[in-house]
Amino acid sequence: MPRYLFIRRRRRWPQILFTLALALFTGIVGIFLLNGSQQQAGFFFNSGDKQSGPPWIYGNNAARFTLVTFADFECPYCQVMIPLLLRWVKKNPDVALQWHNLPLPSHEPMASYEARLAECQGAVNGTTAFWETVTWIYMHTRGEGRGPAIVSPHLDTAVQTCLDSEQTAAIVRTQSHEAMADGITATPTLRLLDHKTGRSLTLEGVVNDDVLLSALDWLSGASEIADP
Repeated sequence: MPRYLFIRRRRRWPQILFTLALALFTGIVGIFLLNGSQQQAGFFFNSGDKQSGPPWIYGNNAARFTLVTFADFECPYCQVMIPLLLRWVKKNPDVALQWHNLPLPSHEPMASYEARLAECQGAVNGTTAFWETVTWIYMHTRGEGRGPAIVSPHLDTAVQTCLDSEQTAAIVRTQSHEAMADGITATPTLRLLDHKTGRSLTLEGVVNDDVLLSALDWLSGASEIADP
């Protein structure tokens, strides 16, 4: 064998070892990130949590303000905004978020199925399971009626029985009809209620933190004018 061929092949070994090490490192990091995302997405919720809904409340039950959130699980705008809303409510103890299902006809039948799935996880496994299922769906759905590409975790016999029941379907239909009767036909729509004054403010579409804080200020200001 010519000596220069041996040298060229020998010099490739460090490159090969580096490539293998990089692949191994990437795989380990990928597994770590996947496990982390699974935990955040509700793969390991506490099945002993108590049921408190519907309606399902996220945050302080004694909060002055309630942010009623009309949402569709297949709505791409909801997919962006709902996780941000949950984080915002967590940072603002004066506000609680109340979930209201509004599956849109253009996203059926998947939107209603996902609404029933969240309701059933809550009914079987408790409040934490409901909110973690909400997070999981928005994390994995492909949107526009296509749903997740993978099967939801914790889809056991009890949850499946609930999914097949007319009672859960009726809950979703009733909430949808209530929203429509109230003139709410698009998602996401937010209705901010001030329990101190009884006043409310409705916001349509994706809103940011500044808009939400301005809405709180507006309702609080109206309260101060009414009760000097």
